[in-house]
Parts: sequence; structure tokens; C-alpha cells
Amino acid sequence: MLFVDSNRAQIHYALEGPAGGPVLVLSNSLGTDFSMWDPQIAEFTKSFRVLRYDTRGHGKSSVTPGPYSAKQLADDVLALADALKLGRFHFCGLSMGGMTGMWFAATAPERLNRVVISSASAKFGSLETWSTRIETVRKQGMKPVAAATIERWFTSAFRAKNPSTAAKIQKMVESVDPEGYISCCAAVRDFDFRKQLGTIHTPTLIISGAHDPATTPADGRFLADHIPGARYVELNAAHLSNIEDADRFTQEVSGFLNS
Repeated sequence: MLFVDSNRAQIHYALEGPAGGPVLVLSNSLGTDFSMWDPQIAEFTKSFRVLRYDTRGHGKSSVTPGPYSAKQLADDVLALADALKLGRFHFCGLSMGGMTGMWFAATAPERLNRVVISSASAKFGSLETWSTRIETVRKQGMKPVAAATIERWFTSAFRAKNPSTAAKIQKMVESVDPEGYISCCAAVRDFDFRKQLGTIHTPTLIISGAHDPATTPADGRFLADHIPGARYVELNAAHLSNIEDADRFTQEVSGFLNS
């Protein structure tokens, strides 16, 4: 296993693909690890040097005392890129990863070539929603949250047709360290980028799931309308569109990054 030290944490990562290819960083959602990108790896590594990592508090990365912030999570990516001597890169993040991508595009544009923001919002939900979820995890652990999460992340039709995939992702969410999850919940809860979107000038692709109840198409269109020159794509999926509509997701991202 490979790790890089970042601000009192060890960040777990994998680096795959042609050594001379343009770098693409993939950033996972809240409640998952970097294996959520498995459906994209075979295709992405044909063209890109792909860096996947487990966000702080998730997967095999360290669980440090929280709460975390969007800046802290973005700084972990910069620590990774610097340690691996990666200069400029493309960035693709989903949900919490999309939050990190927005932060990057606004505050460190000199490091980015293009950015893909998927299943994300300029502001994620309400304070009450996040407070309730954090309290549930503190009292009951990850299982109740994981069960509810899968219902939001995949449409009922996809769950019925692909029960093993849904079960695998649910188990992944259940396995997240509760403190790491809560600390990342705080980062997402406190994120509000509505006033900063206009400062993003990195070429941007916004991807929404047409059936996503968590970060709705309206949230995606708001991002696209307020980030200058952003492109908008809507997929036939709920929240984890890179899994539910994997081929189209891969096609749209590859086309945008290679254009």
C-alpha cells in the first residue's frame, strides 16, 4: 500500500497509467473509498496517469481529529501531488470530491488543467439535515446511514437489476470509520460556495444524475449557470452516476478532458 504524509495524516493512494500521460486525479464521495472509481480505471488509464486516493477519514487514509474543512481536504491533494512531483493535473470529483474540486478551481487554478464536478452542489443540504445525520452516526454507527444512503445513491431500478453492486457499496459505507465520516460530514455541512463560483475560470464540466435526490439537476444547473463557460451534462442515474451510468460517465469525462 502507498501513502503520503499530509498534515499529521497518511493519505492512501494508487497511481496507474502511462508515466508520460497527463495526470487525472479522482476524488471519492463521502462514505466511499477510491475503489468507487473502478468502473472508470480501464478506460481512463489508456490516456491518463490516474491518481486515486482515499479522502482523509475514509478507506485506508488516517482518521485524524475533526471536524475537517474543504481547505484541509484540498490541501491533502496538494500534498499528494507535490510528493509525487505532479505539477498540473485534471481533477474529477464526485459529491464531496466535487466540493474539493470547486475549492481547487477557485483557490489553486494554477495547478489545474480541467475540472469535472459531479453530483455536487454549491451548498449541500441544510444544517439540520447534517446535524441529524451526525447524531445518528454518533449514537447508532454507520449501518442505519448506509442503508438510507444506498436508496439515495441508486435508483430502485438499478438496485433491483444490480443487487450485488448495491450491496458492495452499502458494505463500503458501513465500513467507514464513524469519526472519519462525521468529520467529513462537517466539511460538507460547512461548505457554501455560492458566492465564489464566479471566480472559477478553469474549464469545467458539471455532471448531474437526472434522478439524484441529494444533489439534484437543479443544483448542477446552478453550478453550470454560475461558473463561467461551464458545460453541463445530465446522466440517467441517481447520485453515484459513475457507477449507475458508468459508460456514459466515462465517455463524457474522457471527451471533455481530451477536447
